[in-house]
Amino acid sequence: MARMHSRKKGKSGSKKPMQKIAPWVTYSPKEIEEIILKFGRQGLQSSQIGTILRDQYGIPLSAIFTKKKMSKILKENGLYPKLPEDMLNLLKKAVGLRLHMEKNKKDYTSYRGLELTESKIRRLGKYYIRSKVLPMGWKYDPERARLLVK
Repeated sequence: MARMHSRKKGKSGSKKPMQKIAPWVTYSPKEIEEIILKFGRQGLQSSQIGTILRDQYGIPLSAIFTKKKMSKILKENGLYPKLPEDMLNLLKKAVGLRLHMEKNKKDYTSYRGLELTESKIRRLGKYYIRSKVLPMGWKYDPERARLLVK
């Protein structure tokens, strides 16, 4: 599949493990859920928790053992953020670019990057409104985004 804002194709990205079993994991499903909740209480995003589980605990996928996705575990315990993780990351990027543009007025390359990021936020917002993750009247506003990110 082609990239959105460049005329290139790419295959980069992490791959799921081929085997759905991991005999080296000694943790029980309850212990894995407790680890996920511990990091969720610290305010980490689900992708960060997954990286920690993989690198420090040797757990390739939490869903193999718990039979639930990590986001579902966090939602059941009220630790999942109001905004989806990908939307929050894009908002952080846009706020950072806006701060950069205030200091560097003539940086037109960053201005283009800001336009692309904000258009991606709007497209993602439309998708999340359709799938009822965001409320019907949600609109992207740079000032509200600045308040959300801080």
